[in-house]
Amino acid sequence: MATHVEAEIASQPDCWRRAAEVAAAECTALPEAGERVAVIGCGTSLFMGQAYAAMRESSGQGVTDAFAASEFPGVRSYDRVIALTRSGTTTEVLALLERVRGKVRTAAVTADPRTPVMTAADDIAVLDFADERSVVQTRFATTALTLLRAHLGLHTEAVEADGRAALAEPLPEGLVDCTQFTFLGTGWTVGLANEAGLKLREAALAWSEAYPAMEYRHGPISIAAPSTATWMLGAAPVGLAEQVRGTGARWIEGRLDPLAELVRVHRLAAALAAAKGLDPDQPRNLTRSVVLADS
Repeated sequence: MATHVEAEIASQPDCWRRAAEVAAAECTALPEAGERVAVIGCGTSLFMGQAYAAMRESSGQGVTDAFAASEFPGVRSYDRVIALTRSGTTTEVLALLERVRGKVRTAAVTADPRTPVMTAADDIAVLDFADERSVVQTRFATTALTLLRAHLGLHTEAVEADGRAALAEPLPEGLVDCTQFTFLGTGWTVGLANEAGLKLREAALAWSEAYPAMEYRHGPISIAAPSTATWMLGAAPVGLAEQVRGTGARWIEGRLDPLAELVRVHRLAAALAAAKGLDPDQPRNLTRSVVLADS
């Protein structure tokens, strides 16, 4: 039976195109070059924030940090705080926006315009066309990142073409039979690797980890074996592929744009869930948003 998450995965390239159009229009939620920016989020949104922070700094747009909403430091000075929140109801995000109200300009990127975040932040970008019925995030996360990426001038139609290729090409044969998965990245793709690992844990209860690529040799490679897979998002450090293959583990080279590679991971998560008889729309112990009654 088809799941909501499968349909949401398949719609990502079209959502990216619409996000790029939003970024091209006047959008007060997006920071100007030179602003000191902090991006906050929880779970998947935190990892998209990590990717954007590295991308923005490396492109010379200004100091950019990413924090879990519950771990935002009160001693640093920023020009803008951007909250990534699909639901617009997450307790830690709303609490942080309230705490910094009047001290720094705030913005939120959300999927639901009927939620408290609409009045909690100074500026809002609503990506309601990328909202999801599945608990597990796929298209909202990548669409929010595309909005931010396009605002930096780093999104092109080639990314969308790679996204379609990621949907059309078969997954590597035998990958679903692996017992453990490690995702690697460098620069902005470290955040994507973190998200890839989370997606397999959420949707398929899979044993998955994520690391900066150069850190993989510093201990984690000890787990590599013929039953494991190591997936590189973006260009790999010299010699790493050969070293992983030497362990007998499967090496998956990221040939497409890293965001499109994440779409391939989404497909793997759905395939693993199906193979295990799991429902990726409603993973155990998870809800669409964490709302804490005692906060």
